[in-house]
Amino acid sequence: MSKPLSYVSGTSDTPLMGMTIGDLFDQTVAQYPENDALISRHQGLRYTYLELQQAVNECARGLLKMGVQVGDRVAIWSPNNAEWCITQFATAKIGAVLVNINPSYRVHELEYALRQSGAQTLILQGEFKSSSYVNMICELCPELKDSVPNKFHSQRLPELKRVICLDEDLATEGMWTWSDLISMHDQVTEAELASIQAGLQFDDPINIQYTSGTTGAPKGATLSHHNILNNGYFVARRMNFSAQDRLVIPVPLYHCFGMVMGNLGCVTHGATMIYPSDGFDPYVTLQAVQEEKATALYGVPTMFIAELEHPEFNNFDLSSLRTGIMAGSNCPIEVMKKVISHMHMRDVTICYGMTETSPVSFQTEPDAPIEKRVATVGTIHPHLEVKIVDPESGNLVERGEKGELCTRGYSVMLGYWNNPEATAKAIDKAGWMHTGDLAEMDADGYVAITGRIKDMIIRGGENIYPRELEEFLYTHPDVSDVQVIGVPDQKYGEEVMAWIKLHEGKQMTEEEIRTFCKGKIAHYKVPRYFKFVQEFPMTVTGKIQKFKMRELSSEELGLED
Repeated sequence: MSKPLSYVSGTSDTPLMGMTIGDLFDQTVAQYPENDALISRHQGLRYTYLELQQAVNECARGLLKMGVQVGDRVAIWSPNNAEWCITQFATAKIGAVLVNINPSYRVHELEYALRQSGAQTLILQGEFKSSSYVNMICELCPELKDSVPNKFHSQRLPELKRVICLDEDLATEGMWTWSDLISMHDQVTEAELASIQAGLQFDDPINIQYTSGTTGAPKGATLSHHNILNNGYFVARRMNFSAQDRLVIPVPLYHCFGMVMGNLGCVTHGATMIYPSDGFDPYVTLQAVQEEKATALYGVPTMFIAELEHPEFNNFDLSSLRTGIMAGSNCPIEVMKKVISHMHMRDVTICYGMTETSPVSFQTEPDAPIEKRVATVGTIHPHLEVKIVDPESGNLVERGEKGELCTRGYSVMLGYWNNPEATAKAIDKAGWMHTGDLAEMDADGYVAITGRIKDMIIRGGENIYPRELEEFLYTHPDVSDVQVIGVPDQKYGEEVMAWIKLHEGKQMTEEEIRTFCKGKIAHYKVPRYFKFVQEFPMTVTGKIQKFKMRELSSEELGLED
């Protein structure tokens, strides 16, 4: 008798929500008006659901007055703050498509995202850490320095009509400020906003998130109200969330982890969103848990490791914690044990997914055995289907066999923004999203991710795509050819390594190539290791063998363990 095949579908007594994000938000406010909705600790801001609704509606009305229309793209380039959250819900209420820009992006990456999405509006932080966002956007649009906001026009980004700066002191002549935006709200009535909100459909696009591919430039995964609202709801439901839960969100909002699993997970249950800081800091995260009596905490494994290893860790009272999510990369079993015992997170769950599937398709149950919580990504989410197929034939494989993981259901993106060719490659005619991840399913339906068909590198929860880096490094005049791979790393899971072939007669040091990268690409993408070579390992047909490069590099660098 043959083994069962690798297919599962998630059944549920709870139906999907057929509503827009704005309507659900208002419903939650009506149900829990005085509940804490949002606490942004580093800004000293606290909102009940009723207060947050007022802030969201004022932002939405201000955007309408500025000329933002249904379907327009509003990009946000900022670390975590209250304005990010307010913008997320305000754009949803007016049917504008929120474009998430990674706070680590530099000029080259920013220009691509703004141009490719056709963003008409950009909301940005003035500066963050060592990055001046104002200087970078002015490098792209020098017109911002001396134009007036309502007459701004950019030669390089002709579709960009308005730039709104969150730091009033750093705004240039051509920028609006956040207070300008909010002050315009009284020129648009509540009734006008309600009319626009009532005309929106839950299948409308509402969010674009850039996810680089192994071939070519980053692609804008386009997500609908239906995609992300339901995914946020079912992620939080599996953790048994209620209006009494208080979630600390140290993960970035520009990513699905923060804005869907975090913000939407809370809002769909009337729970509290807590931002400990603008960027991750283990001390202030632990402080937020203690002082806000948080019941849940999110993070990638490296964040939990940094918290557990903090010299002050034992001085914090974390006994209010119950649950949370660890996702982004594999979790070492010892870390999981400490999170459960030392951090009191007995119901901590593991999630798996991808931006293109809104993101979560698998999650462990709170009472799953610890072995399942570290060796697998759990079981299928409600209302979704997953199959594992042979990458060559496309046929289902038997349970226990490796193959490519494919997902189908409400969570699959609408497509890649303005890129029908890439969409057709990712989503087949039967509606299956091909993840490119290798996986195997056991007899109980638990799935383990075993590798990647593509060569994506996951460094501390950040996805890094070799092709994008290779194309950037090619732009150095001395580089003849380059191949980027991931090698094992104890702290981050993987680190980036570049094998570089120089033009004849040219010489270069590692330091020179690092200097070339600095300020042009996000810091976490800059390779940690370099190897200057004359040639790459190849097959007889001339295909580069990256697996051989990984093996050789791991051996030479002593990283096999």
